[in-house]
Amino acid sequence: MVTPTTRTVLEMLRKLPPRERLKVISMALPELEKSLGKKSRPRKSLRGLWKGMGASVSAKEIDKLRKEMWRDFPRKGIL
Repeated sequence: MVTPTTRTVLEMLRKLPPRERLKVISMALPELEKSLGKKSRPRKSLRGLWKGMGASVSAKEIDKLRKEMWRDFPRKGIL
């Protein structure tokens, strides 16, 4: 069996419809990561991101800002 070159693989990939290209890439990426020995790190939670930064926002302030933000929604004259 002949080992395909990067160029021939790319040419074959270009002949596929976009959806099929994505399928091939999504199947190849996990295998590539495995072969490179790249270990995925668990994602750090964003909960409490600002904790200890001296900023605190009360529920009242959040409600007030939310009302202000949505005050003019939906605006007239957009469509």
